[in-house]
Amino acid sequence: MIDLTTSYLGLTLKNPLVASPSPFSEDVGKIRQMEDAGAGAVVLHSLFEEQINLESHELDRALSYAEERSAEAFSYFPNLAGVKLGPDEYLEHIRKARAAVQIPVIASLNGVSTGGWIRYARQMEEAGASALELNIYFVSSNPDLAGSEVEKQYVGLVRDVKANLGIPVAVKVGPYFSSMANLAKQLDEAGADGLVLFNRFYQPDFDLEALEVVPNLVLSTPYELLLRLHWVAILYGRIKADMAITGGVHSGQDGLKAMMAGAKVAMMTSALLKHGIPYLGLVRDEMVKWMDEHEYESIRQMQGSMSQRSVAEPAAFLRANYMKVLSSYSSGSFLR
Repeated sequence: MIDLTTSYLGLTLKNPLVASPSPFSEDVGKIRQMEDAGAGAVVLHSLFEEQINLESHELDRALSYAEERSAEAFSYFPNLAGVKLGPDEYLEHIRKARAAVQIPVIASLNGVSTGGWIRYARQMEEAGASALELNIYFVSSNPDLAGSEVEKQYVGLVRDVKANLGIPVAVKVGPYFSSMANLAKQLDEAGADGLVLFNRFYQPDFDLEALEVVPNLVLSTPYELLLRLHWVAILYGRIKADMAITGGVHSGQDGLKAMMAGAKVAMMTSALLKHGIPYLGLVRDEMVKWMDEHEYESIRQMQGSMSQRSVAEPAAFLRANYMKVLSSYSSGSFLR
């Protein structure tokens, strides 16, 4: 019997496939369906810092200021009128989800400052969240703000949240740092129990007729998995925090690659949105079939088996592979 169990954030999961934030996680019935389909855990959609600020009228003042400045600039600010769950509703959603399923339910906060919203992290713990994912999405446009200061904000936020919570804390970040390995080490030392790699960089588009900035959300593709595999394989064995791969997991083979790179879990959203919740079970079955054919007895047996911790100098290894990739191109390769 193949053992699919894995440990993530100190939680024992029946398998490493985790349903990451999506519209499905806003509905308790859908969360129950994801458990039935085989999800090892579910990460709820994020409660945004802006939603908490809205409750205290801080965002209203920001929006009023922007509106006075420029109609085009105003369109960059979020319209929260369609947000289904405010802070209080979110906490109730956690309670209902935990009562409905046996798998871990991980809450999510999206923000860049500590402020008063840290009390919501505590309330999420009190509501029964199994863990908290800090979904940090901040892209600085200030030319006077140094990269080291941005990293300092990230690390300070993690340290402050960890000091106020008893449940495990994972940190979801993007890959756009000059030294991703160093930031990962800093977050690890600040107390992060897990790193979720990576947040996707969503880029709005311009509507030239309406002169508005409009959302432009494109679901992930399996190609995006490569960047995640790259960094998890580098970091495995070099930090204590568990690692999760999110973005580009669309098949059983993708999940297996995530495990071999050194991840504890592989998170899925886009594939479920494309194919439906039952697809999760097909991905799990594909993993089991491959493991059986290749005589693997457990997920733990393969975790980190293709990481780079045995490489003395990863930078030299990466440059060698960079050269190898470029030299492998031939003009006729696309004609075959």
